[in-house]
Amino acid sequence: MRRRKVGTVTSDKPDKTVVVRITTYDKHPLYKKYVRKRTKIYAHDAKNEYKLGDKVMIEETRPLSKLKRWRVIRRIK
Repeated sequence: MRRRKVGTVTSDKPDKTVVVRITTYDKHPLYKKYVRKRTKIYAHDAKNEYKLGDKVMIEETRPLSKLKRWRVIRRIK
């Protein structure tokens, strides 16, 4: 099984690539407050079909370039 994550497309300017922002909420070990963490991931989009603001599911894959280690599976919303 490959890891899958859900995030929002923040940029579609590179060719065949989208930048996806993953937001997670983790509880602080001492203060017990939920802290938001954001991660920027470069994902492969072969047909250039996903646009800015789309909610997408991405899946881990073999290294495709220097930064791309994920590919877009489908649009959620």
